Amino acid sequence: MRAAALALLIALPLAACGPVSREQAERDCFSRARLAQQPRGEVGVGIDSEGRTHSSLKLSVSSDYIQGRDPAAVYDACVYQKSGQMPSQPLYTRPDWRD
Repeated sequence: MRAAALALLIALPLAACGPVSREQAERDCFSRARLAQQPRGEVGVGIDSEGRTHSSLKLSVSSDYIQGRDPAAVYDACVYQKSGQMPSQPLYTRPDWRD
């Protein structure tokens, strides 16, 4: 009985590592491909009600970008790794690629 309970406890986290649907993998991998194309960032500047200024900067740079990897190759490999299938269409033909 203890062995079965232990096996179940070990198997539960591993179940989350299984393949996902190709559609889900494509959604998950799209942002990774965009980061391989170029860094992304946000800048915020504001003044509060007491006249104090506030600013923020958020910059995301991926190792894929630093290594100069092709975003389409990053996308294809990521989708295949997550779903076990190639993407339903090439990255550069997606209508949302240049948004």
